[in-house]
Amino acid sequence: MLSSAAQADVILHAFNWQYDEVAAKAQEIADLGYKKVLVSPAYKSTGSQWWARYQPQDYRVIDNPLGDTDDFKAMVQALKARGVETYADIVFNHMANEAAQRSDLNYPGTAVLNEYAASDAYYDSITLFGDVSNGLFSGNDFHGTYDPNGPQCISNYNDVGDVQYNRLCGAPPDPGLPDLDSNNWVVEKQKQYLQALKSFGVTGFRVDAAKHMTNYHINQVFTDNIKQGTHVFGEIITTGGAGNGDYDNFLAPYISQTGHDAYDFPLFAQIRSAFGYGGSMNALVDPGAYGQALPGDQAITFSVTHDIPLNDGFRYQLLDPTDEKLANAYVLGRDGGVPLMYSDHNESGDGRWEGLYNRTDIENMITFHNQTQGRSMEVINYSDCFLLFKREHVGVVGINKCDAGQDVWVDTSAEGLWWYRNYRDTLSSDVQYISSQWHNFYVPGRSARMWLME
Repeated sequence: MLSSAAQADVILHAFNWQYDEVAAKAQEIADLGYKKVLVSPAYKSTGSQWWARYQPQDYRVIDNPLGDTDDFKAMVQALKARGVETYADIVFNHMANEAAQRSDLNYPGTAVLNEYAASDAYYDSITLFGDVSNGLFSGNDFHGTYDPNGPQCISNYNDVGDVQYNRLCGAPPDPGLPDLDSNNWVVEKQKQYLQALKSFGVTGFRVDAAKHMTNYHINQVFTDNIKQGTHVFGEIITTGGAGNGDYDNFLAPYISQTGHDAYDFPLFAQIRSAFGYGGSMNALVDPGAYGQALPGDQAITFSVTHDIPLNDGFRYQLLDPTDEKLANAYVLGRDGGVPLMYSDHNESGDGRWEGLYNRTDIENMITFHNQTQGRSMEVINYSDCFLLFKREHVGVVGINKCDAGQDVWVDTSAEGLWWYRNYRDTLSSDVQYISSQWHNFYVPGRSARMWLME
């Protein structure tokens, strides 16, 4: 596990960025205040669509439209030279769905092996481990071969065994993604892949589709040796916290049995509730107290993940654009969790997250986050419309989801705020000069303020 100070650093999710683009922007990323960059899955995969990156063909080489092994190494070094860490997105639940091209479960398959052979010097030079003149996996390395009628698709998402042993499928007749078994061979190859990435300088792993893997499999792969000095967190999508079926069946066991961190979907559900029609900001006062947020030292916090805009089944979870900005102020203003900021190249077609990483409001929120790092949080006042909290005496955050402006009178002596100091909002030109016991912090309608003491 990382130290509490490291836990608070902001991750840029450079979603579907080419590795050389990340490298070229390394200085800018560092200057913006990010401490880590999560990049899209790095291995052999083909196809220009973003989702093709989540369909591995071979772990032994990095070769896909985002770049190759050399590009990946250069990116890690460019970031490291500027004090920024690289996190890798790990897809170990399944291999690529290539049923339309072939009937076997040999990976990477004849076509790819022929490609390797035709350019053997190049592929030898970018091999991470193993011998790419031979295959990596065969039919014996997958679940589902027991079914005489073909692959078994998940049918009951409330059944843990069904979710973890059967295939993720689209609409029929899609046979889905071949589901890897946790046999010794598969585990060994997955460990070799992680060790190779660590040897390049990768310091974090996002476990894709962790909900669909057994904790036994995850623990076999993510050994104490591999976890040493790395930050590991899983993606387990839930629609709530304690008492929610997904949370109780998948997320709570994952955290307790692996010790990994995880996306804080329980907190996200509270954020959606608070900002939703008829919702109340009191949902964000202390959601962890009643199991509706993960412990701060195990949480990856967010206002949007790549799955939400990019998959039709999740788009109902999108926040209104203004509410999303207010939610970012909450995520980056609060104490607890590692905030993750998603920035794409408009794969969704919405345009909302293209270039988000260097948007002025995000940059200024990260400034507040970094300058209040390690400072405890205390809620000062709240209502259905607003939430006002402090980070010791150093910062004050006000978030108002309603149309009307809010006057919030604060007993500055009781709250320990310093007198005869400016508290300057990072998001606007507003300055609050405190010179008496009672001070009014005004938060305009549909706005956030993140005041830092000067």
